[in-house]
Amino acid sequence: MGGLEQAQQRMRDGDVPQRAIDVFSSFYDRLEQGATGMIPEADVEPLVDIDRADEIELSDEQCREAAAVTAVIKLNGGLGTSMGLDRAKTLLPVRADLTFLDVIAGQVRAMRAELDVPLPLLFMNSFRTRDDTLAALARYDDLAVDGLPIDFVQNREPKLRADDLTPVDWPADPTLEWCPPGHGDLYTALEVSGILDALLEGGYRYATVSNADNLGAAPDARMMGWFAASGAPYAAEVCRRTPADVKGGHIVVRKDDGRLVLRETAQTPDEDAAAAADPERHRYFHTNNLWFDLRVLKRTLEERDGVLGLPLIRNSKTVDPTDPTSTKVIQIESAMGAAVEVFDGATAIEVDRSRFLPVKTTNDLLLLRSDVYGVGDDFRVRAQVDAVPLVDLDRRYFTTIGDFDARLPSPPSLAEARSLTVRGDWTFEPDVVVRGDATLDDTGEARTVAVASTLG
Repeated sequence: MGGLEQAQQRMRDGDVPQRAIDVFSSFYDRLEQGATGMIPEADVEPLVDIDRADEIELSDEQCREAAAVTAVIKLNGGLGTSMGLDRAKTLLPVRADLTFLDVIAGQVRAMRAELDVPLPLLFMNSFRTRDDTLAALARYDDLAVDGLPIDFVQNREPKLRADDLTPVDWPADPTLEWCPPGHGDLYTALEVSGILDALLEGGYRYATVSNADNLGAAPDARMMGWFAASGAPYAAEVCRRTPADVKGGHIVVRKDDGRLVLRETAQTPDEDAAAAADPERHRYFHTNNLWFDLRVLKRTLEERDGVLGLPLIRNSKTVDPTDPTSTKVIQIESAMGAAVEVFDGATAIEVDRSRFLPVKTTNDLLLLRSDVYGVGDDFRVRAQVDAVPLVDLDRRYFTTIGDFDARLPSPPSLAEARSLTVRGDWTFEPDVVVRGDATLDDTGEARTVAVASTLG
């Protein structure tokens, strides 16, 4: 039995839906043929001349009508392993009394009350995040909309040995034999879960999707109105790049057919890295906030027998991500934003940077917990300063949540700061104020910033 057949059998034994097995099989065929998913610079052109969110001109009623047929989907499959977590990152507090999940729930409930719309909220969980997430949301007894659950589960697939593309065996922890197929699985998961049909039967037309750790991507009626009025089947939110935005996906235009294409860092050949990272050439990065027409998605999935044909991302890992000596594996992945090339007439819109506030590191988390940002009565997260300061914490002492919380139990005031750089093992006592540019140097021993100190 070949590698694909072994993988298919393992998926069937693991109760993975047949549609998801079909999608995996399509990717496997491409992987076996040597596909890398690379998008050379010579094959693309920069994206230019797109709509801007700050130029939207629609009536309040147009926006409300669009909001009445829009559903909000949050990707919540990540464990935050890079921050030392073994549960959903969205369970972390962003304020003393609010987690990511609390803020998301508050944003949706506030818009429902303001516009008198149902606005379904759906979380795409992974098999590792579901139980904790549902337990945390249980106290919101009004969050689910009639006829719809509050979540659906991302599919899973076997990790493949890098040497022969057979499913890896790892008796020490069999759960590590599986991986999520990337957030490109969104479309398959919506279909096989029955959520896509349930939304359409409920009279919903559009979906807005974003990462759950990006609290800037709050439901926005003007954006809903814009997408409905655009008539586009699919749209990506993009932001202007700065020299700091050298990583992550960006939208380009494929030369041979003029379609918009998402190019991830992993899909950029090494020789094209400099051109891809040039913010003057490629002006926009993908925020991973996107929109699509549910009817068009349903029709396209039916036409393609459930296989959208998203570009392959070949991700090389070890079976145990904490053990670099463990068996080398390949994870077959795809990006949901790559669907921009699937739909005729797909478009993009430039949005303000305030719609992109992801938390990928404890540097980001410190800013979010500090007085740089505020959470309003509508639960929107807004900057309280004109320029957000740069935070650079020593990775040796602040990378994991445990180390971070031990050293920063109370965030310093950063509202008057331009930057905070910490080198070495420093612990912050309460009421510290940072002004201008502040640097704490490594003295070779653990040190404390005393209560009510001023840095900078």
